[in-house]
Parts: sequence; structure tokens; C-alpha cells
Amino acid sequence: MGHTGIRQRKDWAGFKLLVLALAMGTLLAGCSSTSSTSARVVDRNNAAPKRPTVTSGQYIVKPGDTLFSIAFRYGWDYKELAARNGIPAPYTIRPGQPIRFSSGSTGSTTVVSSPSSSSKTTVIRRPVGSAGSAPASTTKPATTAPTIPAPVVATVPAAERAVGGWTWPANGVLIGKFASNGSLNKGIDIAGDLGQPVFAASGGAVVYAGSGLRGYGELIIIKHSDTYVSAYGHNRRLLVREGQQVKAGQSIAEMGSTGTDRVKLHFEIRRQGKPVDPLQFLPRR
Repeated sequence: MGHTGIRQRKDWAGFKLLVLALAMGTLLAGCSSTSSTSARVVDRNNAAPKRPTVTSGQYIVKPGDTLFSIAFRYGWDYKELAARNGIPAPYTIRPGQPIRFSSGSTGSTTVVSSPSSSSKTTVIRRPVGSAGSAPASTTKPATTAPTIPAPVVATVPAAERAVGGWTWPANGVLIGKFASNGSLNKGIDIAGDLGQPVFAASGGAVVYAGSGLRGYGELIIIKHSDTYVSAYGHNRRLLVREGQQVKAGQSIAEMGSTGTDRVKLHFEIRRQGKPVDPLQFLPRR
């Protein structure tokens, strides 16, 4: 056999060794990933944006907005936001109206963009010149990210946790739990079947019903008292309207997957605008 045949046999043997090494590496990697009993499983299907309270700038009301939905979106208690803007009950707002988050005038126009149109909050600052004078600058206004405070999670007094009246908003498997850490879940997620009923967790008034909050899909917000509201996201169909009174256990929607990639209910309870763990309120199963 010539030199060419010997070289081909050596090349073939080297190729087989390479394939064997790759196979062993893949096998070992697979074993190491399955042998650990402490692996953390994270549900990444929760698409709802998690935002700390915005305390600067202002928001321009768009058609379909309510004061309650704006307060929910930006982490405010609706009563505090109404007081900040001098809006009396029943908290009627109109498209084009500015809703201010800052505590006073800063001498510039600051607009907080809607999460429904962008995944990031932007602040646009325009220098204000004196009357009749030329603009202070002819350059394009700078777009900068606002200063975001640390996320705030409300602490629920034991006396309030002991108060009854809360029921589970849906039947199904609990696939996501509340997390007080920054961008993690500010409620719980319950998996179920498409179209199954979603229930009001407590009695109250529907203050928002729509799809204007990015990441929540078809959403319902219920005001239970001056302290508490609850939210129900990703529904397929809403069965109640804004202003309607509902009772605990009443069917208010059909479970769906709007705003997410699987059928589930995203459920939140907020105390004075701050998220709290719903499992502190719901009866044990």
C-alpha cells in the first residue's frame, strides 16, 4: 500500500477520535446538568413589565387610559397621584391631559413615554427660554434615561392579612410566585385551560378593563377599597366593564394567553400602589 493509503487511514482514525471526544463531551455535559438536585427552574413566560415607582416627569393621557391604569403602570397609589395633580373623585381624566409625577416644577418639559409604545422609559428635556427670546439651544434635545429608584414592596400589617374575603382568582397549577426583587414577578401566575373562568378575588369596582398596559394583555383592575386593588392579566375575553360592581368569586374573564406565550392568569394585589404577595391573602389550598 502506498503512502496515500496510509495517510488516508491515519486521517480516518483521527476523525473517529474527534467524533468520540465530542460525543463524550456532550454526554458529560448532559450528565452534569441533570445530576444536580438544586437546579433552579425559572418561569420566563411572565412578560409583564416590572417598574419601580416613577417620581419624575409627566405622562400625557392617551385614549383608553384611566387614572387607575396610569397609577398601576407607574407604581403609584391612585389617591396620591390624584392629589399630586389636583384631580378630584371620581378621578376623571381626558386625552392630552398631563399627569405629573414630580413634586414641583423643574423649569423643563419632561415626558415619560408609554410602555405600550416602548419597552424603555425615556425622558425628553427641552430648555425653556424667556418670552420672545430665541431658544436656548438649536441642537436636538437629548434623550436620557430617568433616575429609577430602588423597587419598593409594601409590607402588609398582620391585622390586614388576617382579614377574610379573598378567594382564589382561578383554578389551576401555581407556576409563578411573587418575588420582591427588582425585575421579578410582582404577583403570581396560575396555569389553566384556554377559556376557563377567571374570578374576582374580592368584591369591588372595576376601574380598568382593556389592553393598554404593555405585557399584561387583556387586563382587569378591581378597586376593593381605598387601600387595595387587584389585577388580572393575559385574559382571552373580558366579561365586565369599567365602573361595574363585582362580588368575590364572580366570573369576570376567560383565561387566555394575550401578552404572553402560554395560557395562564397573572394575578397581582397592590396595597397603596405597591405590590404585595397575594399568597399572604389567599386561603391555603
